[in-house]
Amino acid sequence: MGAKEFLPRATRVLPAGDWVARTARDTVTLDFDERFRRRRRYTGANGTEFLLDLDEAVALRDGDGLLLEGGGVILVRAAPEPLTQITAATPELLMRLAWHLGNRHLPTQIEGSRILIREDHVITAMLRGLGATVEAVQAPFHPEGGAYGEHKGHGHSHDHGDGHHHHHDH
Repeated sequence: MGAKEFLPRATRVLPAGDWVARTARDTVTLDFDERFRRRRRYTGANGTEFLLDLDEAVALRDGDGLLLEGGGVILVRAAPEPLTQITAATPELLMRLAWHLGNRHLPTQIEGSRILIREDHVITAMLRGLGATVEAVQAPFHPEGGAYGEHKGHGHSHDHGDGHHHHHDH
C-alpha cells in the first residue's frame, strides 16, 4: 500500500464477549508484546492492512476486536509463545514463589495452580532452588498489571509509538 493510499484505522477495542467474533473481517495473531501497543501497522491473516491508533497502549486480550473506522472488526488472537510454567507442592509454596517473582518486577501470569513467566534461565534456577517445579511450555501470555494499574495488564513492556520497543528486565 503506497504512502498516499488510505490505511483504515482501528481506534476502539471491543472486549472479548461484547461482540460476535464470527463477524470479523480478518484476524491478527500476536504475541504479548505485539498485543500491547498504542500505535502500530498490522496485516491480518487475510491481508487486511490497518493502523492500530489508540489513545493509550492497551493490553489486547484473546478474542478482543479492533473496530475499524468506516466499519469492520479485526479479531485479536493471542499467539502461543515460549513460557516457563511454575507449580509447587503446596499453595503456600506457590504464594511464596509468586512473592519472589513480584519482588523482581517480572511480568507474571497467575492462575489457580500455576504461574507463567517468560523464559529466563537465571529465574528458573532460583525457582528450582526455592522448591518449584518448572517446565517449558508454549501458551498465550496474559501477565498481571502493576500494583497501581500503571500498566493496565501490560507487564513491563512498552511501545512509545516510535517503533522502538524495549523491556525493563530486572
